Amino acid sequence: MSDAHITIPATARVQLDSAALVANWQALNRLSGTAKAGAAVKANGYGLGARGVVRHLLAAGCQDFFVANWQEAQEIEDLTAGKASVSVFNGVRSVDMPFASQSPAKPVINSLEQLERWRGMGQVCDIMINSGMNRLGINPEDLQPGMLDGMAIDMLMSHLASADEDGPQNGAQLAVYRSAMEIVPHRRASLANSAGIALGSDFHFDVTRPGLALYGGIQRKELGAHIRQVVFPQAEILQIRQLEPGDRLGYNAQYVADRKHAAAILAMGYADGYLRGFSNRGIFRHEKVELPVLGRVSMDLIAIDLSRAPDLNEGDWVDCEYDLQAASEQSGLSQYELITGLGRRVSRQWI
Repeated sequence: MSDAHITIPATARVQLDSAALVANWQALNRLSGTAKAGAAVKANGYGLGARGVVRHLLAAGCQDFFVANWQEAQEIEDLTAGKASVSVFNGVRSVDMPFASQSPAKPVINSLEQLERWRGMGQVCDIMINSGMNRLGINPEDLQPGMLDGMAIDMLMSHLASADEDGPQNGAQLAVYRSAMEIVPHRRASLANSAGIALGSDFHFDVTRPGLALYGGIQRKELGAHIRQVVFPQAEILQIRQLEPGDRLGYNAQYVADRKHAAAILAMGYADGYLRGFSNRGIFRHEKVELPVLGRVSMDLIAIDLSRAPDLNEGDWVDCEYDLQAASEQSGLSQYELITGLGRRVSRQWI
């Protein structure tokens, strides 16, 4: 008898706040002034699940989505075709052409080679200008007269390297981008990412491209009052242990009990995206009571201190502190790593 129909509940899960996601996009759209906010949904919607993110943001009025590659564009094509534009940041390789040529998504042309590859298609594209980040993008000085004649260019883009901090690079990139706008024909202009939105109206143009801030990340203090937490991980207690003074816990005995107390072993670890940077530093909670991580985070298991929650039992669930700013400070990991690194075996549930 087949057991394929049997659902096996996960031992770790992430609750995703759809109202917070939509509220974050609406806030970023307002902060974009006369520009319209799109949404970066690359990396599987920053780890949340691209299809769920797109569904919620489409319903909220988002009309521009940004992915990294053509596989990601294909994953959401049935949701976006005829309803919103999709831009593929990595452009178009020769092996992408069979799919890209018939896809409603647009390549973001990043090099003269990609430009030559797409020129004869007679189909819309975006152009990325290298304004000083020196990753993907065409150098403005490499654009020759007539090179773009006859091309259907929607967005002229560039990407800010240091928008999360104040410094001369932001203004320098803005100046290069403005000069490129004078020589590249385009329908819409797009420069600002999440942090770039907070830099003000000079950076907004026609379309902004928020990513991390949609999902609860805060790169600049100006965004702090507007962005809500979206991601709420939880883990199940597999076992309760009673530790005695001197008991060693976990790999390499990174925690040694200094008193008698209970510890819970949770069914989550670095294979689920809760990485070793949280060892002896992370926080779980039960009804707002803090339950510190004890010892080293391992692949599948975490131990937490139950001294302040003695009534918890095997099978109970506890909440993981995953405000992205707080979790970043605890672990030393970037907010981007924290959210995109959530593991595949962690179930995701929109609430």
